[in-house]
Amino acid sequence: MRFHRLTLVASVFLTVAMSLVALLFEYSNSVAFQNQNNFYLTLFACVVLIFVLNYVILDYLFNVYGKRQVKEISTILPEGINPDTANEMNLRELGERVSEFSQKNATEMGTMKEMETYRKEYIGNVSHELKTPLFSIQGYVETLMDGGVENLAIRDKYLERIDKSVERLLNIVKDLDMINQYESGEIKLNISSFDINSVIREIIDLLDLEAVRKDARVQLQSVSPQIFVNADKQKISQVLINLISNAIHYANRDKAQITIKTTILKNKVLVTVEDNGMGIKPEVLPRIFERFYRVETSRNRNDGGSGLGLAIVKHILDAHGENISVESVYLEGTRFTFLLEKSN
Repeated sequence: MRFHRLTLVASVFLTVAMSLVALLFEYSNSVAFQNQNNFYLTLFACVVLIFVLNYVILDYLFNVYGKRQVKEISTILPEGINPDTANEMNLRELGERVSEFSQKNATEMGTMKEMETYRKEYIGNVSHELKTPLFSIQGYVETLMDGGVENLAIRDKYLERIDKSVERLLNIVKDLDMINQYESGEIKLNISSFDINSVIREIIDLLDLEAVRKDARVQLQSVSPQIFVNADKQKISQVLINLISNAIHYANRDKAQITIKTTILKNKVLVTVEDNGMGIKPEVLPRIFERFYRVETSRNRNDGGSGLGLAIVKHILDAHGENISVESVYLEGTRFTFLLEKSN
C-alpha cells in the first residue's frame, strides 16, 4: 500500500480532535450533568462539534492539497497560462483555463491545417498553370531545332505559337505578382472622379473583336448618359475587362447577350454585368473567386486566361471597401454586381 503524507496528517488531526471531543464529553457527562436530558444534550453538542471539526480540518487539508497540486502542475503549464496566477486557482478553475486553452489551440491547429492544404493546392495550381505553356514552348523549340526551322510555314506557325505561350506565361506571372501585392498591402489606389459609362463603352470597343468571334452582343444600359464615380479608374477598368471578357468567353449559345447596367442608388452606383451563357453550378459558385479555380475543370487551359481573373476582381473591390456578389442559374446565365462610391 502506497504511503501518503497528507493521509497521515489528516489521520493525526482527526484522531487528536476526536480524542479531545471524547475527553470533553466524558468530563461534561461526569461533572457538569447528572440527569439523562443533560446527557443527550451533551451527546448532541459533541456530535455537532465532531462534524464541525471534521469539516474544518478536511476542508483545510483539501485546500492545501489542491494548491500543492496546482503548484506542481503550474511548472508544466503552456505559455498561455501564467504560473503565478495558476497558484491562486483551485483545481476546477485551473481545469477550466486549461480546457479553454486547449480549445483555442485546437482551433489554431485546424486553421494551420487548412492553410497547409491551401498552400499545397496553390503550389500545385501554379505548377500546373506554368507547366502547360512551358511544355508547349519546349515542344515547338525541339521541332524547330530538329529541322523544322528550314520549313518557312512550320517556322512561322511555331514561332507564333511560342509567342502566344510566352505571352501567357507573362500574364500568369503579372497576375500572380498583382495578387501578392494586394494581399501584402503594397498597392495603393489612385482615387479620382470619372465617368463609369465612358469607361464601359471603351471596354466594349476593346473587346469587340472577341465578341464577334463568339457571336456575342455586348451592350450598356444606364439610367443616365454620364455617371461619375470615385474610384481607381485603371483598376476598375481591369475589373470590368475581366468580368466582360469572362462573360464573352462562356457565351455558349447563338446570339449570346452580355449586358452591363449602371444604376444610381443614393450615394452609390450599382454596376451589373449579366450574361445568358452557360451559368455556374450551385456547388461550385462559392469557389469562383479562389485563385486558379476554373468552372470548367475539363476545359483546355490553353484556351483560357491565367485562372486568376476573378480573384483579382475581388481583391480590387476589397481594396475599394466594396464587395462583389454573384448570382447564377446553371445553363441560363450569370450576374455579377458591385457598388462604387458616387461622385458629387
